[in-house]
Amino acid sequence: MNKMRIEKGDWLVVCDGRKALILENVGDEMFPNLHTREVHEQPNPSTAAQGSDAPGRLHSAAGGSRSSVEQTDWHDEAERAFLRGLAGRLDAAVSSGETKALTMVASPRALGMIRADYSDTVRKALQGEVGKDLVKLPVYEIEKQLLLSGAAK
Repeated sequence: MNKMRIEKGDWLVVCDGRKALILENVGDEMFPNLHTREVHEQPNPSTAAQGSDAPGRLHSAAGGSRSSVEQTDWHDEAERAFLRGLAGRLDAAVSSGETKALTMVASPRALGMIRADYSDTVRKALQGEVGKDLVKLPVYEIEKQLLLSGAAK
């Protein structure tokens, strides 16, 4: 596999549903040097801690049968809102010229969620996506995994 190409000034966005690292390559394509530009974190308690009610019940008008109503997954909703906000931040960055190109690195689940919120501007700037959850690693380890080892597609 070829190593990922990231040019000077390009952003590497590493995220999951609760944390995002926006890293900028201050080196060049040959010798990348990632520096943290922004860190976005969201406290996201478990669904049980966020919603305390038992699932509701629906009563059928005919027949007297009952069915339970699924409880809102507050954890899932908070992740979606966080990723929607991140997509908005990326749109603003590309639109204002802070960066011309970006690569997303996220867990497959987070990638699936954030894709729906990419603006056309972000889609045009997107150089690629990597389905790996690396957000908990230190920056030098992310750099090693993606840019030096050739692990990226």
